[in-house]
Amino acid sequence: MLGSLAADALAMPVHWYYDTQKLDRDYGRLTSYVAPQNPHSDSILWRSRYIPRNARGNILHDQIKYWGQREIHYHQFLAAGENTINYQLGKELYLTILKYGVYDSDKWLERYIECMLDGGWHKDTYLEEYHRAFFDNYAKGLAPIDCGINDLHIGGLSHVPCLLSGLTEIGVVDLDEQLLQVERHVRLTHRNQHVSEAAAAMTHILYSLREGLDLRKALDSHAKPWASSGQFDTWTHFSDRTVIGRQLTMACYLPESFTASLYLCWKYAEDFSAGIIANAYCGGDNCHRGAVVGALLGAANGAPKKWIKGLIKPPL
Repeated sequence: MLGSLAADALAMPVHWYYDTQKLDRDYGRLTSYVAPQNPHSDSILWRSRYIPRNARGNILHDQIKYWGQREIHYHQFLAAGENTINYQLGKELYLTILKYGVYDSDKWLERYIECMLDGGWHKDTYLEEYHRAFFDNYAKGLAPIDCGINDLHIGGLSHVPCLLSGLTEIGVVDLDEQLLQVERHVRLTHRNQHVSEAAAAMTHILYSLREGLDLRKALDSHAKPWASSGQFDTWTHFSDRTVIGRQLTMACYLPESFTASLYLCWKYAEDFSAGIIANAYCGGDNCHRGAVVGALLGAANGAPKKWIKGLIKPPL
């Protein structure tokens, strides 16, 4: 969990830079947490619109005025070391599990809605499509359990490390039970086969690491639907931006974004810091790739104190 939070916070200022020359010009190579800056020279927030149909759909609050404007940073009001909205929710999920001593999807949905409709709870400018669709359905009067959509973005994996940490903390360590709870949770918002399959693979890999298996061996056992160990080895001979950008997408769409995340885990299997820095440096949807990269490298190696110390409001 802490590894995923660190990977997200590091990538946050350079999130959704698809022109890596602009990323280099604006930030250089990140080696520590930094705050985002305006203008975001590669932002396409000006293309986006979200108008809530009523108060039950109002999740942007005072951030709505920035939608449709050019060069607005997606996370402009976050501080260095602060997490983006999906990971802030992940921390709430972890704390909710600890509060009740059980994972209860109804209690989680209640907390999710409470947080998102509280105008003072978050200060993130961009909210992913799944949030907007969920609350539009909620505004229509649908029951929370029925508000999820068919969404295939890698952001659907952002809660998995926090969920598994919470389950382990309360003693749910059986693999089959963890798989069941992970599937139940991701489908609350992401009713998509690719998200479910990637979430299950993450669960298998993290379980294997907890059992003492080497990360590359765990990837070799559970990552084959996305890429073979031979393919990962071949890619390691190229620059990361060649692999993620030319061979594999920089964007958020599964299943390829999951393959890109696993590639970084393979290449940097023994070096947490190098892995999360490489992930940030590749641009694109690096924050949500960070759920995979940070969690797997953190589980395999531990997250260095430097990264944990710099996080804002870690849940521990």
